[in-house]
Amino acid sequence: MSAAWRVVLAEALKQHRRIFGTKLVVFSMLVWPVLTLATAYYTILPVTATPGAAARWPLVAEPQRLAAFLAAGALAYTFFFSLVQSAWHFSFERVSGTLEALFLTPASRLALVVANGSGALVQNAWLFGAFAVAAAAATGTLHVAHPGMYPLALAALLVPAVAWGAFLNSLLMFSRDSAFLYTLLDDPLWFVAGVRLPLFAMPLWVKAIGLAFPLTTSLAVLRGALLDGEGVRELGGELALLGVLSAALFALTAVTLRVGERHAQKTGSLQLF
Repeated sequence: MSAAWRVVLAEALKQHRRIFGTKLVVFSMLVWPVLTLATAYYTILPVTATPGAAARWPLVAEPQRLAAFLAAGALAYTFFFSLVQSAWHFSFERVSGTLEALFLTPASRLALVVANGSGALVQNAWLFGAFAVAAAAATGTLHVAHPGMYPLALAALLVPAVAWGAFLNSLLMFSRDSAFLYTLLDDPLWFVAGVRLPLFAMPLWVKAIGLAFPLTTSLAVLRGALLDGEGVRELGGELALLGVLSAALFALTAVTLRVGERHAQKTGSLQLF
């Protein structure tokens, strides 16, 4: 366990030195999610004025609660998409040969990909997370059953996101071309997960696909716990599903790493396609 923690700390320090070269990078960590939130809000705003919109979706009659709904979506999406970016950066290590050097060490492979994802998550999402919580508290849109729901909501974001990032990183054992991650997991991810639109407005096939992504369920827990005043009993089904999805992702990551490393040993493909 101590060796795994050393791997986590080393990966976090490496990412910080590589990515955060200037103060402008820290500034962009807030600007990008805020612009995303503003785009989503003003895109939906004209629709909320249409006749009958409030009858179908009562939230549109309350601008502050609508903004909080979208802010929760932007926050959760920032958590999960930062892991897509992490996998993209991880592919650079494969091209440069860093990944090959890491795999020559006795470091745990699972600890390595978990550390890479969690390090990126903490560094990329903390600023917008603090902004979102402060804004929700200032506008009075937080509605929490009891204080214990705060750490529960945070865990419902952190644990599945780390599992998601570890799985994405493990996929790159088979190819250093990570461009497909952006194609498949940028716009499709927010669409099927209900980041900007309520899931009840989606067709059944979109809802079915969304259930395969942990972001969908994490977002349901986050909104239920912090905006709708739901407790553990009301969110029990979503929490159980998150636990299953997270465990499945960690298990798939461990298997993918073993298979991928054996494949790389036979083909010498850590630096090749």
